[in-house]
Amino acid sequence: MGTELLAPLDLAFWHLESDAHPMHLGALAVFAPAPGVTPPHILDLLRTRAAAIPRLRMCVRDVLLPVGGAAWTVDKDFDVHRHVRRVAVEDGDFMAEATRLAGELMEQPLGRGLPPWQMYLIGGADDGPFAVLVKLHHALADGMRAVAIGAGIFDEIAAAAARPTPRGRSAVPPRSWLPDPREMAGMALGRIGEVGRALGVGASVVRAGRLDLRSTAFTAPSSGTRRLATADLDATALQRIRRAEGGTANDILLAVVAGALRRWMAGRGEVPAATDPRALVPVSRRRPGGAVSGNRLSAYLLDLPVGAADPRERLRTVRAAMDRNKAAGPLKGAGAVAVLADQLHPLAHRFGAPLAANAARMLFDLLVTSVPLPRSALSLGGCPLSALYPMAPLARGQSLAVALSTYGGRVHVGLVADGKALPDLHRLAEAVQEEFEELRELVAGGRVATPEPVA
Repeated sequence: MGTELLAPLDLAFWHLESDAHPMHLGALAVFAPAPGVTPPHILDLLRTRAAAIPRLRMCVRDVLLPVGGAAWTVDKDFDVHRHVRRVAVEDGDFMAEATRLAGELMEQPLGRGLPPWQMYLIGGADDGPFAVLVKLHHALADGMRAVAIGAGIFDEIAAAAARPTPRGRSAVPPRSWLPDPREMAGMALGRIGEVGRALGVGASVVRAGRLDLRSTAFTAPSSGTRRLATADLDATALQRIRRAEGGTANDILLAVVAGALRRWMAGRGEVPAATDPRALVPVSRRRPGGAVSGNRLSAYLLDLPVGAADPRERLRTVRAAMDRNKAAGPLKGAGAVAVLADQLHPLAHRFGAPLAANAARMLFDLLVTSVPLPRSALSLGGCPLSALYPMAPLARGQSLAVALSTYGGRVHVGLVADGKALPDLHRLAEAVQEEFEELRELVAGGRVATPEPVA
């Protein structure tokens, strides 16, 4: 792997970052202990496997051409010990301590001159559970490809990668660096089409922008601090709700988030605003077999029906809105602003990043994203993976991001917030569980919801 230019969207994420607004994704993977497996063994295993992943040996360097551009290049002084470290936890509730530490570690920006990633082994006792916090810069990968890259630390993925390629076959078909003339024509037509779509997206962004920016808990000034909270939902119950109510599992989870926000706001003594909070819901634009690196994203905009008192009404509203989004497609509408970013010159990203970052709150209030995980059981050094909580970055001027993933029969919810704007994030995590349980009971019992009083 030599030099590779950053795609425009990757470059945008690289320049959007500041000390108070780190642009890295994260995941907190929790493992059960296995007999005879000690923390030093796990630490050594993490370092060995991370060092074997080619993408994790790449760092970002400026280039002369295109002007304002940057490229991924191999770090000739790569030292995995700079990236994989151990952090001990104090005695007590392991999960509570691991979550607190993960929040503090997520505050810290990644070094700009090194490959932009970190792993932390969180745990102390030889016979107890442990966790691995993974941080990857958003310029390196979107959520789907972050999973593909980070999965290299697991026993099952590492073993498959270590298998020799059968003689006479290569893992990647040989290909000339000179594109076929027909491919060049297709690329040119595709580029023209993308520019045309970008113009439409630009107009949609202008129409969707909100000039009446109001200060809410979701759009408070950033303090640079981070707080993490988690929730666990029953994936089997989620499928029962889906079969009974229709829609997709993602529709149901979005409705659960809306209901949780309503509960949390009521607990704060806040009356839901006349305008529902708007969520950015990322959508992958990847094709099967695409490159591992970089970002291929679009998104939908969704007004979360916090003002609706009935959980079923919230679900119906979410389903109808997402059906409209899907009918329009991921390349239309203001949520597809990433398509617009893909058409900009590198200089526009380099000098326009602060303006673009401040404009995010004009489009949405919070991020809600689903991250797909492998369905098979995973382990590290023989220690089974018991949970994986994804963590999304916060846009400038925003205070909450919600990420969800399904593994081992559970939906794991990772909530990342500005520590000062949302000091009661744990209460929102509890509200997610409470809202899901109420919806499950409503569907199981066929009951009609009783509207809860709102302070």
